[in-house]
Amino acid sequence: MTDLSSVPRPGGLPAKQQVAASFSRAAASYDSVAELQRAVGQCLLQRLPAPLAPARWLDLGCGTGHFSRALAQRFPQAEGVALDIAEGMLRHARPLGGATHFVAGDAESLPLLDESMELVFSSLAVQWCAGFAAVLAEARRVLRPGGVLAFSSLCVGTLHELRASWEQVDGLVHVNRFRAFEDYQRLCQASGLRLHSLEVLPHVLHYPDVRSLTHELKALGAHNLNPGRPTGLTGRERMRRLLEAYEAFRDDAGLPATYQVLYAVLEKPA
Repeated sequence: MTDLSSVPRPGGLPAKQQVAASFSRAAASYDSVAELQRAVGQCLLQRLPAPLAPARWLDLGCGTGHFSRALAQRFPQAEGVALDIAEGMLRHARPLGGATHFVAGDAESLPLLDESMELVFSSLAVQWCAGFAAVLAEARRVLRPGGVLAFSSLCVGTLHELRASWEQVDGLVHVNRFRAFEDYQRLCQASGLRLHSLEVLPHVLHYPDVRSLTHELKALGAHNLNPGRPTGLTGRERMRRLLEAYEAFRDDAGLPATYQVLYAVLEKPA
């Protein structure tokens, strides 16, 4: 794999090595705090076309393999490929089964044959890919005519409460940046794939305090990965100001954390 650690990322997205290392470290703790990931992936599964019966599927950005196992249950006769850039995630997923093959690979340059899949499924993974046009091109390449790409991702507005609270404390980058819905819309329309559905739905989680949220993000491997983020420990005074600012968002259920979740289903023309 090419060393991308020093390559600037479009839109301030993190380098691939950093993403892979962060999620590898989080493999053991990921499933214990993956409420959002499970809910979003289940919603994506429900959006798959009813007649779809792939002979071979790809779980792109499989993580711990939760949805590889779900795909195996839904399509028991199919051959499954679970692929992730984080080898630590694959080491965790492989003993749990689900897929026929577990492959370390990059969504922007898939190590797969042309027209080898009837389904590419990817839940909450492609937001970490700087070259999303390349992800779509690779999905189109590996799909057979009539094959389906179904993916979920995160959009601008995700964790806006945390971002706004930090903006009251300092001017540094504390929250991951994500693409706008309009960017996803434009890239999907230009991909050569037929767009069946594309929508953004808010998903709100609640926490008793800010530390519960930030600890969960770290356990997921999804804490701040962007260039411009502060280094070193957060001082007590800055943390006190953050907690105070976030309290303005508290409602009856606790402190909200809003995720703007995009769901898309596309098809390769026959």
